[in-house]
Order: sequence, then structure tokens, then C-alpha cells
Amino acid sequence: MSDVTRRTVLTATGGSALGVIAASATPAAAAPSTPATSATASTAPAARTTTPAASSDRRPRGGPVPEPPKASEAVGYGGAVSCVDPYAAQVGIDILRHGGNATDAAIAMAATLGVTEPYSCGLGGGGFFVHHDARSGRTVTINGRESAPATYTETTFTDAVGEPLDFDEVVNSGLSVGVPGTLATWDVAARRFGRRRLADLLRPAEEIARRGFVVDAYYRSHTADNAERFARFPETARVYLPGGAVPEVGDVMRNPDLADTYARIRWHGVRDFYRGRIARAIVDEARRPSTAAGVDVFPGQLTLADLRRYRARTEHPTRTRYRDLEVLGMAVPSSGGIAVGQILLLIEAFERRTGKRVADLPEAEYLHWFSEASALAFADRNRYVADVHGVPQRALLSRSYADERAELFDPDVAAERPVPFGAPGRGGDGGGRGRHHREPHPGRSTTHLNVTDRWGDVVSYTLTIEQTGGSGITVPGHGFLLNNELTDFEFEPLTDGVPHPNLPGPGKQPRSSMSPTIVLERGRPVLSAGTPGGSTIITSVAQILLGHLDRGLDLVDAIAAPRLSSRNGTETADLGLAESPVGAALRVKGHELSSTRWIGNASGIALERGHGRGRRWGRPRLVAAAETERGDGGAARVLTRRHR
Repeated sequence: MSDVTRRTVLTATGGSALGVIAASATPAAAAPSTPATSATASTAPAARTTTPAASSDRRPRGGPVPEPPKASEAVGYGGAVSCVDPYAAQVGIDILRHGGNATDAAIAMAATLGVTEPYSCGLGGGGFFVHHDARSGRTVTINGRESAPATYTETTFTDAVGEPLDFDEVVNSGLSVGVPGTLATWDVAARRFGRRRLADLLRPAEEIARRGFVVDAYYRSHTADNAERFARFPETARVYLPGGAVPEVGDVMRNPDLADTYARIRWHGVRDFYRGRIARAIVDEARRPSTAAGVDVFPGQLTLADLRRYRARTEHPTRTRYRDLEVLGMAVPSSGGIAVGQILLLIEAFERRTGKRVADLPEAEYLHWFSEASALAFADRNRYVADVHGVPQRALLSRSYADERAELFDPDVAAERPVPFGAPGRGGDGGGRGRHHREPHPGRSTTHLNVTDRWGDVVSYTLTIEQTGGSGITVPGHGFLLNNELTDFEFEPLTDGVPHPNLPGPGKQPRSSMSPTIVLERGRPVLSAGTPGGSTIITSVAQILLGHLDRGLDLVDAIAAPRLSSRNGTETADLGLAESPVGAALRVKGHELSSTRWIGNASGIALERGHGRGRRWGRPRLVAAAETERGDGGAARVLTRRHR
């Protein structure tokens, strides 16, 4: 990808690529009116159309929605969005242009991602929503994490003799399916923070699902990677492998079942998803998955009562004082807010210990610091953080505990992995008497989006169905995949004789690494960021924050930089870092590196103060940023463009 393509700066002013957002709207029939096409949108290529065979009689009105252009950076004012997908980014900026706020845009973008990135998120999953209100200065989170059925116990994922069940068999079964929380999150967010009705915010996604979107290389690769397991479930194959084949790049992919589901929710409300016809369809399929001939999978335990009991909860964020900043993230069951905060605090503690500044370090030395801080944070995360009472959050995010743990830091040599967990709040040598957990099974997928609006509100939202493709099970007639989120529980204790907080339990939410983050300076937002990537989310977000806030990188460059993910085991590096001179220097210090193509697919928005009539707290210049290479590039938009 050329530098010109990678660093395109564009505006979303002008016509809408969808043209379906009105100032006010009433739920329409299942087939919406034909939208206008933007002059800025790319022309749809000549392509074959792929539609689930059983739904081919539902003719969309209008042709496929053209794919909007991608851009990794957009600079301007008035509102901004960034995410992995150009359709979702265009929908978000259209909402902002027509008077919606950050919450409205975030919900509409998330619904669109459920169409165009269905293997990472959707109605069958959950997530964490962080909202900062500019007027009140308050930051509130919504916990929309999936939860276990009431029948789950610590031994649910073990066999009759106490041995753990095969992980992949559980993933591809009803036993992995938790109560979805995504729609409940949208409902709470729209009612508490939004300006528009949820019914209106689902219309753009419904339109794209019905008319179709253009398949890109990223979508195709995920479909191809999952084609074999999708074929185990006839409904999934019908929806996502139309005609039994993986869609080609340039094909038009339609999902009329999902369009009808969005339309049904708009007409009948969220209640139908948790108590009505959609709820019954979810429960029936989770408990008795429809499989191809000769395929047997574990049945699920989800019940209608589990869905009726589900609530997305508003909660306080984690708060980490880092230098003169306040870093806000998700509390438990996420481990993201705590672990990201710990890494930052440990970096400060290393500075106090060595008398050096992380901003001045050569790259290899900086990544050594980062790796050691990450390993220490993950040791504590694996031992203490989960959906249980008594998580020592305050102690873990204290400066005194960071100083205690920093006693294990050697600026010249990597600590032997795994490093021991500490004893937060109890004093000691920072080493937990030499005890440690082995590394849990890592997750793989998710998606993230960021929005800020003309009023200064900010949303950082990460949502998921867990593994790419979730459980592989599609709800018949409804067009969305169910999560495999319950495999984020540990199947058995990780270390003999050491209590583990993340075993399954009735109604319990599995631990997550999702780390939607908002950073404040003197009470005003300066950054929103997040990424997919399972347990690598934590290290990616922390590295982006350090790169932008401390190392002086523009946000788009902090996102594009090669990543190192140290999770208290073998360290993973992407974009050639392991084979570079920096990687060689890290090996000299004792780091064991493994190479991978990509770690995460991040996005963010920087709100740069000090612009506009020289006032420090004047209207911020917005820099929306996304990946330049990972995931074949992301999508950033601003409402009103300004050049750097």
C-alpha cells in the first residue's frame, strides 16, 4: 500500500453514501426506500450478487450500497469517527451530520459492523461502552458483556472424571454460547445518552444488509478461514457461504434475514430479542444446534429465563492517574482497564527507579521496559481479575504497588517468564512468593469504534462475538452468529493450589481483555482508543497510548507502529519487528520473540487542544486515525476537514 493511500486525509462533507439518515424517522416496512448515492462514494464494481438461497425471493429495492473509500487519517472539526470498516465510518459521520450525537453514531456504526464485519461482532455478542459527557464532565461505562446460564458451575467444562473438555469442541457448540448483551447495550445507551430513537439508528444497517455491501479482501479471508467449520452448521453455510462458496472480492453480499431482524426489532422493540420470538429462536438453536449430517456438538444450556434476566449495567470506569492525565477504562469483568493502567503506572515506576524518561529511550530499550511492565501486569491480571467480589482494583492501580512491583525490574535483562504475581495491598517484595499462573487460553477477535461529536461527547466502544465467527452457529431465519464467549472462562484452575477467579459460574460473566479507553487532561478528553485482538488488546492499547502520549508519535503512526505483545510468556511481535535490529537487540536482553503478521486492528481519535484563537481549551482539532496496514487498513472520517 502506498504512502499516499495510507495517509489519505479526507472529509465526509457533501452527500451521504447511504442517504437513509433523516432528522426524524418512523419505522418503515421491511424493505426501505432507495437511498441516494454520494458523489464521494466509490462506484460499485460489476459483481455477482451473493444472497442466502432460502431468502432469494426477498428483492432489495435499489442496487448494492457502494463501498465508501478508506482513509487511515482524517483531520478536522465538528465531529469524527474511526473504526475498521468504511461502511460503518460513513454511517457514523452521516448520523453526526444530521444532528445525532456520539452515542447515536456509535450505535448505528455498531449495527452496521454487525452486517459488514459479522465474524467479529453482532446481535449475538456483547461488549463494553465508555461514554464521556462533555457538559457534566462525567464518564460512565455500560457493561454489555455476555453472561453464563444459571445452570453453569465451576465444573461445566470438565468431563465425568474431571478432565477439561476439548477447547475447540466447546467453541463450536451450544455450550460456548452466553446471553448476548449487545442489543441491551444499545438500548441503555440510546435511552441514557442518545438524541435519536434506537429504531431509527438501526435503519442504515438494515438498508445495507438488504441491499448488500461489496466484499473486500479482509471479509473474504475471514470467511475462507472459517469455511470448513461454517459448513458444519447448515444455516451458517446458507447465510455466509451462499451457493456453498466463499464470496470473492468485489462480490455483493446480502443478508436479508439480518435485515428482517433489524426491522423486527425496530417494530417490536428490544423486548422481542430478550422475551419474544427472537429470544425463542436463540434459545432453541443454542440448546439444540442444527448441524450437518454426521456432525455432533455439545448442546447448550441457555434458557428463556436467562435472557429475561439479562441487564446491561451502567458502571463507574477504572481511573488511573498517569502523569497529568486521567486514563479511563472498563472495570471487571474486563481486565483491560486495570491491566492497561498497571502497565502505565509501572512505566512511571521504572522511570523513578532508573532516573530515565521513557520518552528519551532508544526503541529497543523502550520495548524492553514495555515488555517487562506488561508481563508484571498480566501476572496480576491472571491471578486476581475476573467477575468476582474482592478484586483489589484500588491496590493494583496504586503508585505504591507499582513501585513495589518495579523492584523486580532489571533495565538490562528480561525477567524469566512467567514472572510471579504480586500481593496487592499486603506489602512484600512484589513477587507473590514466587508463585505464578500459566498463561490462559488467548482470545482472537473483536472490533472497536470511536466517536466524538460537536458537543464534545466521546464514545469508545469495543464489541465482540469472541472468536472470529463466534460459535459458528447462526440463528435460523435471523442472520446473525451466536457468540462463543463462555470459552473465555478457564476450564479448570491454571495452577494447582492457587485459587482462580475466572472459572464458570451461574450468571457469571467471563473475564475479558477488551480495553475501550478515554484519556482526559484537566477533565477534558484528549484521546479515545481501542482495538480487537483477544488478550493482545491490553498490550496494543497500552503501546498506542505510550507511543502517542509519551513517545511523540502522531496517533496514526502510534497505531501503525510494529507491536510487541508480552503477556507473561513468549512475546509476540508483528510487522517484521521480531526480525528487525530492534528485535535482535531485545533477544540480547533475553526476550523470546515469536513473529506474527498482525496484532490487533486499532483505531482512535485525538482531540488536540490549543487550536482556534490560541485558546488552550478552545474547540479541539480532531484527528481520527485507523490502521494503515493491519486488516488492509481502517476508516477515519471527520465532519469538517482541515489540513494539518
